[in-house]
Amino acid sequence: MPASLIAFIQILRSHDVRISPAETLDAVATLQLLGYAHRDRLRAGLTASLAKTSREQHIVETCFDRYFGQRDTDFSGKDDNDDAEDTDSAGSADADPESPLQDGGEANDGERELLDSAAETHDSVRELLQSSLMQGLMNNERAQLSAALRRAGSASGMANIQMFTQKGLYVRSILQAMGEEQLRNAVIDLERDEHPALDSVRRYRDILRSQVRDYVDGQYLLHAEGRNSQFMDDILSKTRLSHIERHYMERVQRLVEKMARRLASRHSSRRRPVRRGQLDMRKTLRAGVPTDGVLFRTHWQRRRRDKAQVLALCDVSGSVAAYAKFLLIFLYSLQDILPRMRSFAFSSHLGEISELFETHPVERAVELANWQYGGATDYGGSLRDFARLALNDINRQTSVIILGDARNNRGNPELEIMQSLYQRSKQVIWLNPESRQAWGTGDSEMLRYLSACHFAAECNSLRQLERVIDQLLRSTR
Repeated sequence: MPASLIAFIQILRSHDVRISPAETLDAVATLQLLGYAHRDRLRAGLTASLAKTSREQHIVETCFDRYFGQRDTDFSGKDDNDDAEDTDSAGSADADPESPLQDGGEANDGERELLDSAAETHDSVRELLQSSLMQGLMNNERAQLSAALRRAGSASGMANIQMFTQKGLYVRSILQAMGEEQLRNAVIDLERDEHPALDSVRRYRDILRSQVRDYVDGQYLLHAEGRNSQFMDDILSKTRLSHIERHYMERVQRLVEKMARRLASRHSSRRRPVRRGQLDMRKTLRAGVPTDGVLFRTHWQRRRRDKAQVLALCDVSGSVAAYAKFLLIFLYSLQDILPRMRSFAFSSHLGEISELFETHPVERAVELANWQYGGATDYGGSLRDFARLALNDINRQTSVIILGDARNNRGNPELEIMQSLYQRSKQVIWLNPESRQAWGTGDSEMLRYLSACHFAAECNSLRQLERVIDQLLRSTR
């Protein structure tokens, strides 16, 4: 497979574009069919082969332009906005066309004579002038030098750069591979003798270093941007939600949606072969009456299963509100694959908030729930409210999720109601944002509630939350 295409696909994967091995083979076939000659046609072909959504299409097109649209590097020493200045200086009376130190373009005759004279007395300069690197710099051979720069970058493993602190390491590795050591040795010898050719050699050295640094900067932006984003997402997913600063909240919500999409893809319903069970003779014989007893249609007995449902009880008091917000956002991002779901919020009292999510966006519904039910925590009173609202609806297909720190302010914990939930439901899952060492300390009733839970876990980060919801989806399939 073409190495350039494989490197391009690795860049796309670092930007969260899902590309399977089969799609990689499709991209290789597209490249073999279209070739590199027509860039627009190749971009359209690779986009059609690799992108599956409008978001991925934008990423593929942007990365294609940045990866395949690299121009040959100009080693003349000019900036991009120097053309107008060069035009003005060309018509100036002060410009000296024979100056050996003029900026930009190929080396003039005066500079070449000065370097040749230095080569007669300095072996390092003579070896430098015979090298392909110096010949390319003096003649500004863009194609040759750019190809050498890319080869050196590839040999140094430039595609593996991850942190900005690695830039200097790659710059030094590329310069060494291109032969910059000869330039440094020549500069040292000419500095020792204070030869007039020193400024010319030093200028070529600085031009080479500048272009290599620019190349490394561009490659860092291309290769490390996606990896840095993944690194940041990994840090946020492991950070305690209450410690995440406000200006990261938008990124965290995008991360929640990304996790929800991953779980939805993993647990989406798949077609299964239908098990017929036993023949229903009564319905089969009745269906054969119109055909004089010939049984053209058969009926099979099927066991009716109650639909699974999830009841989520979230403590929205001040200490736990941030965790409840992300749990609800997570759950409601999975509506397509989750079974029937009802949500309840509580602190001093409990109420159902399912209708808020039907009439408002998830983030706004969470804010309204916090405003309506926030306050001092009373787990006993909230459990009594829940028993009145939903206890009769709980059966063996019901999963109950409780998110809270179990700190009851010395009130009645109502363990009898929790035992009733345990006996009626399929599973009771308690998610506590506090560390296990804090369970049962102070006014915490967590250790007493454990006897009425099928599963209890410390849950204070997105990674832990994803793991618990993954387990919940597995149990409700």
